[in-house]
Amino acid sequence: MLKKLIIATVMLILATPALASHCPKDLKAVDRVLERIEAKEMPELELSDEKLAEVISMRDQGEELHEAGKHEESVEMLHKAMAILRIKH
Repeated sequence: MLKKLIIATVMLILATPALASHCPKDLKAVDRVLERIEAKEMPELELSDEKLAEVISMRDQGEELHEAGKHEESVEMLHKAMAILRIKH
């Protein structure tokens, strides 16, 4: 039992920096697409004002979660925004 706990703890410690560095990459990907939408460079991705506001809210929440050290939750939120924007992760 102790061995499993130690292994799980080590895996969690090793995974946290990976998630932490993943958040900024996802944020940049979302920002790039939002900039292109704003510049009217992506007519194939027309979003309603409501959907665009939802994506921006998800992006901002993802950034806040990242800054709070909640990297797994941040990645989940950013991946939801990326799915709407059709960004592969």
